Order: sequence, then structure tokens, then C-alpha cells
Amino acid sequence: MPRSSPPAQPPASCAVPAEPVRFDGGRGLAVSAEVAVEAPVSIVYGNLPYAVMMATPSDLEDFVAGFSLTEGIVTGIDEIRGIAVQPQPDGIVATVDLAPGRFREHLARRRNLSGRTSCGLCGVETLSELPMARAGARDGQPIARSAIHAALASLERHQPLNRLTHAVHAAVWCDATGAVLAAREDVGRHNALDKLIGARLRAGHDASSGFVLVTSRASFEMVEKAAIFGAGTLVSISAPTSLAIERAKRLGLNLVCVARDDGCIVFAGALAPELETQAR
Repeated sequence: MPRSSPPAQPPASCAVPAEPVRFDGGRGLAVSAEVAVEAPVSIVYGNLPYAVMMATPSDLEDFVAGFSLTEGIVTGIDEIRGIAVQPQPDGIVATVDLAPGRFREHLARRRNLSGRTSCGLCGVETLSELPMARAGARDGQPIARSAIHAALASLERHQPLNRLTHAVHAAVWCDATGAVLAAREDVGRHNALDKLIGARLRAGHDASSGFVLVTSRASFEMVEKAAIFGAGTLVSISAPTSLAIERAKRLGLNLVCVARDDGCIVFAGALAPELETQAR
């Protein structure tokens, strides 16, 4: 994909005045608190608006690339010819230049989304429109528990915005040893994962080895996005939903959740067999 427009994006955080209050009736001195910026991002394909997403205005080219893949607008990064990000007085417009054939196919789709950051299903009109990655074994191999432990140990170092604001999610890509190779943050957990996927795609990397680690719960949309990218394993800090487990099993995705310093829970698939044997 050709290099997109130079980022002219608002800051990801800003300082605001705040007044601490103690429950014992005391009051602290007024402070300046750093908060995460949440801005409306209008995603436009050609000259047709597609969705308005509430997102942290950082790494927006990555976000739009990943969103385009996981939404099914494109099947690969080569179908995006460019992304132009333009701040406006009331938000940000990200215009995507699709390859001609792909744009014609996009025009044939009927979809109308509006401002989603949570369930990820606004605009879906029938149950048959629920997103579904292709079933079948993923390219990635099961990972070792030591890799998960290593990734968790270094996770905080890759969350500078969250250290500053305590208000954003992270999605990171780790190699088979648990080393973090890429990380993205956003107020929306879906957005953080789309940013990560977009970053890997734009850098020319695939999901043939390694795994995704997210700081949120594992919902079915997170499973779908990871599977569409081709990841073999999704690890989440929080718990999964029932549909996430069902989809992970159907898609052949290893789903590891409630990942903590002292362990994790495998809900679908398995960890590396040799370590499972040792654990028994």
C-alpha cells in the first residue's frame, strides 16, 4: 500500500482541571489530570461515508486499515491504495482510496453503521449478517504458557497512554516466545485490535506465528477480528463470553482468557502440548 498522508492528528490525551474529593469529607488541591481523547472518526470509502467510530486519534491509518479488513471491505492490504486523515472542527475524516474493483464491490454492499465502540453490531439488520471468519485451522501453532507469562510481564511497558490516563485498552502482537513486537492503544477495545491488525498489515507482516494479547474481555467480535487476521491464538486479560468460546472452537482458534501473573484459563483449543504434559 502506498504511504498515506502524513499524520496530522490531534493528541491522544489532554490535560483538564480536576478536584480531588476524599470520602472522609476533606478536599485536596485542584490538580491537572491527563485524560484520554475520544474523537469521532468518519471513515469514508471513495466519496461515500461508511461509519463514524469513536476512537483515540492516534495511529489512525493503522486503525482504518485494520477496520477495513475486519469489516470485510477489503481482503488484503493491497486493495487499499491510500488513506488520507484530515482533522475537522467537529472530528476527523479518514478517506480510503480503494482499488477500483474492490470499490465496485463495496458499492454493492448494503450497510449503514453509526457511532459504535461497544457491541460492534450497529447497522446489522439480520442475524445472517453477523460477522463470521472462515472456519478452519488457523496458521498459528499453539503457544507455550511461558510465552503468555512473558508477554504479561512486559505488557505495561507497551501501554504509555494507559499509564498516563488509566482509561484505554491495548492490543499487542507477540512472537512465539512472548516478546511484544507491536502494540496499539485506544479507548475502544475493538479499535485497539483493529489498529494492531492494521499496523501489522501495513508493515507487511502476517499472523503465521505468534499471538494476540488484549487487555479487555474476549467477546465474539474480538475472536472474529483475530481469526480474520489469521491469528492462531487470542489471549485476553478478562473473561470470555459464551459466543466467543463457541466461535473460537468453530474457527479453530486457541482462546486463552483470565490471563494473570499466576496463570490463565484455556477455553478453546490448547496450549503447547509439551507444556501441557509437563503441567500434568
